[in-house]
Amino acid sequence: MRRAMLAAELGDDVFGDDPTVNRLQEQAAQILGFEAALLFPSGTQSNLAALMSHCQRGEEAILGQEAHSYRYEAGGLAVLGSIQPQAVANRPDGTLDLAEVEAAIKPDDPHFARTRLLALENTIGGRVLSREYLGRAVALSREKGLSIHLDGARIFNAAAHLETKVKALCAGFDSVSACLSKGLGAPAGTVLLGGKEFIARAKRARKILGGAMRQAGILAAAGLYALENNVERLAEDHRNAQRLAAGLKDLGLPVEQHTNMVFLRLPDADVQPVFHHLKKHGISVLPGPRMRLVTHLDVDVPGIERALAAFGTYFRKS
Repeated sequence: MRRAMLAAELGDDVFGDDPTVNRLQEQAAQILGFEAALLFPSGTQSNLAALMSHCQRGEEAILGQEAHSYRYEAGGLAVLGSIQPQAVANRPDGTLDLAEVEAAIKPDDPHFARTRLLALENTIGGRVLSREYLGRAVALSREKGLSIHLDGARIFNAAAHLETKVKALCAGFDSVSACLSKGLGAPAGTVLLGGKEFIARAKRARKILGGAMRQAGILAAAGLYALENNVERLAEDHRNAQRLAAGLKDLGLPVEQHTNMVFLRLPDADVQPVFHHLKKHGISVLPGPRMRLVTHLDVDVPGIERALAAFGTYFRKS
């Protein structure tokens, strides 16, 4: 990937003439099944540009309470987009109850913000939304005159889990945001996909948000390498997560596992001691009572075994 970045042919993407960026956008659009694509530095910016391109100031987007755009993106849709979020509870499997979604759609009345958009996420906390569910959500959006956006930061993980093409999980959506980092291994970069008119609006939003880059082909080359070399191997990350979850369960720990994510519940008193113990053994985690452990292409089977050994020395001792 670094050699590909070094050898990348460059231009000026602000003027649309970086050949490597253009090639990435064309290839991503083809893979995910859209007319056009646009490269962003991050998924947070891509999601916000999508929401701003679907909704005008004072309009409303329906999202899950656990959605990244609602919970983990610093309130950008409200702060910068002037978009009202209407949060609906996620069910244990990550889906939204579509009856609750329908009930949340505001009537056409000047007292209310106009509901313009339904935004879903796949995977969400590692949980996969099925094609059947996505199809019903798309149908509801069409029936109610809403646009529908998919935060597909880990859409390739969802496709790997379901053993299907990623295009099948994007069908019917007006826009999809897909990360090239995370499991695909690029150092940065997300592509936003949609129709040509939508992408033209998103390009203006990207400029407003400071996301237009010059010789961005350096990043695009990493994204192309990721799409060409690191998609098929995602199933390996899922197997490693299963191995990690099984080992933690053998230690008697409460664990759940979805695709490449393992969640470990710890008593509050153990959170910081576990964090420091693992750090001492060369294992970095984010401390918390629901500790999230994520496998990716830099974590191999020996790495899983080292992590399990470190957890074992702590919990067998305690």
